[in-house]
Amino acid sequence: MTQDELKKAVGWAALKYVRPGTIVGVGTGSTAAHFIDALGSIKDQIEGAVSSSNDSTERLKKLGIPVFDCNDVDSLDIYVDGADEINGHMQMIKGGGAALTREKIIAAISRKFICIADSSKQVDILGAFPLPVEVIPMARSYVARELVKLGGQPEYRQGVVTDNGNVILDVHNLKIMDAVALENKINNIAGVVTVGLFANRGADIALIGTPEGVKVIE
Repeated sequence: MTQDELKKAVGWAALKYVRPGTIVGVGTGSTAAHFIDALGSIKDQIEGAVSSSNDSTERLKKLGIPVFDCNDVDSLDIYVDGADEINGHMQMIKGGGAALTREKIIAAISRKFICIADSSKQVDILGAFPLPVEVIPMARSYVARELVKLGGQPEYRQGVVTDNGNVILDVHNLKIMDAVALENKINNIAGVVTVGLFANRGADIALIGTPEGVKVIE
């Protein structure tokens, strides 16, 4: 199976966690796009979705799925999204698609976070994938200097502006042994909107696409 076929398999497998009549939290990226397509097949059974990016919102609307503003929803039953890396503790690096802040907000209001990923995203130690940090533009240089002090090598993601109007620093050369501590440290740097470490709020269920089928980790 190709990587895209594995992504499609987990995207469709996540449908079984969608309860009729609910509003579904939807992520961003190539794997989440397959879940959105799957959601389109049961759109008459759900109330709608809350989306983590403008791209996902457009895809949902094209399929005729109502999109709700996050402020109008008290809580969500589930949130389904991919990951750039996931470890054995269900902690993740996310933000390759620059939607990390909205993804983190939706994860926070969801009772269950379902991570959908192909097996190439499974790692023992987080950090081989550059860690995205969303930063208010005027703080970019200062935050970069602080990230160097933490042992990372930040790189400005040229030409990328988030849906919130901010910039992204990708931090290379990290071996993240304590993801919760690092998430808290980076989030406390002035000018950081949020870091793409999902450790304080990790996944509850992971659906991992493998050549042998979809593996469920709970």
